[in-house]
Amino acid sequence: MELSLLTIICPPSLERPITDWLLEQEMITGFTSLEVHGHGSRPESLSLIEQVEGRKKQTMFQIHMGSDIETIVIDNLKRDFNGTDIHYWTTPIIATGNLLSDN
Repeated sequence: MELSLLTIICPPSLERPITDWLLEQEMITGFTSLEVHGHGSRPESLSLIEQVEGRKKQTMFQIHMGSDIETIVIDNLKRDFNGTDIHYWTTPIIATGNLLSDN
């Protein structure tokens, strides 16, 4: 089975709704979230403080899944969060493992 990594970037105000949404998705068995800072060339999307600091606080989620469900998850995300400031991308996973179980 081919694997994909879905990365979702959203404003901190959407962290809890996205977390709850991901936990409700039966096809997703787990995910990682972390605070990140975005840097870019769209000053209109930054507050005055963010413009001075040169960065925008964001939340990043990463979900490791089978490529067969990737489209379903993205379609559901688009449906349920239409019109929100969410950016996403997918990348193929070449290798994965768990050192706890590798002998």
